[in-house]
Amino acid sequence: MISSYNLHTGTAPLLVSIPHAGTAVPKEISDRFTDEARLLPDTDWHVDRLYDFAADMGASVLVANYSRYVIDLNRPQDDENLYPGKATTGLIPIDTFAGDAIYQDDIDPDMAEVIGRIDGYWSPYHTALEEELERIKPIHGHAVVWDGHSIASHVPRFFDGQLPDFNLGNNMGKSCATDLAEAVLSQAQAATNYTAVLNGRFKGGYITRNYGVPRDRVHAIQLELSQITYMQEAAPWPYLEDRANAVRPHLRRMLDTCLNWTPE
Repeated sequence: MISSYNLHTGTAPLLVSIPHAGTAVPKEISDRFTDEARLLPDTDWHVDRLYDFAADMGASVLVANYSRYVIDLNRPQDDENLYPGKATTGLIPIDTFAGDAIYQDDIDPDMAEVIGRIDGYWSPYHTALEEELERIKPIHGHAVVWDGHSIASHVPRFFDGQLPDFNLGNNMGKSCATDLAEAVLSQAQAATNYTAVLNGRFKGGYITRNYGVPRDRVHAIQLELSQITYMQEAAPWPYLEDRANAVRPHLRRMLDTCLNWTPE
């Protein structure tokens, strides 16, 4: 069994969390998947590669190794819906973003299996995240969490039309200081040929909402990057160098903004 995550310990007050780029699935789980689910269509493909410059900037980088179909690290343990009244997927997804069943014959994991996955995959990632923030804060006086995600530009089940390219979220201003969010949004809006929004369809998942507590000197912001900006949005989901190389400098400038920011 591989580790549930990889952690690079940095020197800056920035922690980049990448919880959905993993593709590992234990055989005893994948054997129960449908053929469609085994393709892992809802992966945040290549996001760790997109941010491979972050460590050189001094950031700590935490990357999950297991697929979100094993367990979704950006959902709370109690599986509370983060977007009440709207369609979403849960802690242990049982259907894809397209609404197709993940498990053959619709035989979903029972509670004992759910608890086992929480203990084996969810808890180690979150323990590592918490411990890294506790290491960073005394050194720098504060910490910033950048929760890096990507999503297909069109997912009719969850939103109408095409998503903006940069979908920033800070839980409607609750998870990070207003001036930090506005500075990051300004960088995103300055990116020629791209579109950006703050707290649009995506306001931040569990990681942003749980760890972003400004009064505790932790500020968190999530970016859902539209996959059309850097990859082919169809299997086998290849990384497109030209597109990726165009968007990466904008990602770097947003991270620079987080690195250079200090609380008032």
